[in-house]
Amino acid sequence: MADQKQRSPILQFAVTFLVVYMITQLVLRMFFPDHFSPPPPNGGSVQISMVDDTVKGGHHPVMTIKNTTDAAYAIPQRCPAPPVDVYAVERAGKPGEKSILLEATETVLPCEYPAAVNAGESVTVDLSPWKYSLFGDYGIYELALVQDSEDSENSEELTSVRFEMYEAGVITQLFRTFVTKPLLNLLILIASLMPGYNLGFAIIILTVAVKLLLFLPTQHAMEGQKRLQAVQPKIDQLREKYKSDPQRLNQEMLQLWKREKINPLQSCLPMLLQFPVLIGLFFVIRDGSSLELSRHLLYGPYQDLSWVFGTNFFGLDLLVPNVYIFPPLLFVLQFYQLKLSFSMAKKRKEKDDVVDVTPEKKKKKAEPDVQQTQQKVMQYVLPVMIAVFAVQFPAAVSLYWGVSTVFALGQQVVVNKRVQ
Repeated sequence: MADQKQRSPILQFAVTFLVVYMITQLVLRMFFPDHFSPPPPNGGSVQISMVDDTVKGGHHPVMTIKNTTDAAYAIPQRCPAPPVDVYAVERAGKPGEKSILLEATETVLPCEYPAAVNAGESVTVDLSPWKYSLFGDYGIYELALVQDSEDSENSEELTSVRFEMYEAGVITQLFRTFVTKPLLNLLILIASLMPGYNLGFAIIILTVAVKLLLFLPTQHAMEGQKRLQAVQPKIDQLREKYKSDPQRLNQEMLQLWKREKINPLQSCLPMLLQFPVLIGLFFVIRDGSSLELSRHLLYGPYQDLSWVFGTNFFGLDLLVPNVYIFPPLLFVLQFYQLKLSFSMAKKRKEKDDVVDVTPEKKKKKAEPDVQQTQQKVMQYVLPVMIAVFAVQFPAAVSLYWGVSTVFALGQQVVVNKRVQ
């Protein structure tokens, strides 16, 4: 029996870790679909496929070229045109279907793509330079990979693929209008006042400004959470006393919350209200550093900026992941923040254990505490997840997360002192 009790926390840890791993993989698939997309069909040829067959308006297509032959394939270098012919397909799949060859009039980014695909390998080609010149309209597009010859009219088509550009839904449009656009343009405004238009300082100021804006709802939620933790021993007693009578348990719980002046929604509703803002800030920091690809999110005065972000921040390139500084730093900050958030509940439980020394309490104390086990797992697993994400995302995102966590740490200290 004792051996079974010892194995219980280990089993809980294993299950929790498995769930966290699956969620992590799901998130990575959302942000990095090209690493998880199925390979294009083979058969001893050169094939192209889309990372995503449907592309939301405001995003750009990404394709994969796979070479299953036994020789390297030289990708046509046709800058400023893309390495594939692009067709707009009218009445796709219907009578009278028509394909119109499109020509690139400009690129918003330097026209760069791999020179060749080695035998048995594949490369990913980002078509973002032609986001607005070729893929600005909604509809069906066809990409055709051709083998160039001296006579362009006799160029041989090797393979082709189709995808759809579709208009973003109402929720996405509202999110962009009221969250993403204001935050991105505020970031640009702040950067315009910084020496060298430094992105790092702009991120710090924007993050602090947003956290100050959300200070009161966040404080309200934290205090509500602490009050719930304070009455947790009483809740446990009620659950133990009325475990066979759910209806009576609910009545007693409501009376307890009323006596202690606790609103269960206080700890979650404010967090839900600020969640869209925090997500929007994340995407702004992740994607907004490349203003050339964010024209659809810019207000009129910023459509034709004469400058670009300065992305060097104390020797760090904010556009690429940083492996040696941010992951361990974020792990420590997130770990300490969780430790502070759980500290009051632990102190109250220890105080309750000292006061209540009945045989039943001693017996219960000797059993594994499920809640403490879950908190301990979260205290280690969540910081590890954040550190893993820091390795994947640009350093600009890690800087934002670090500043946000430091702010949250200070706020947690204030809450711990106010709510005893």
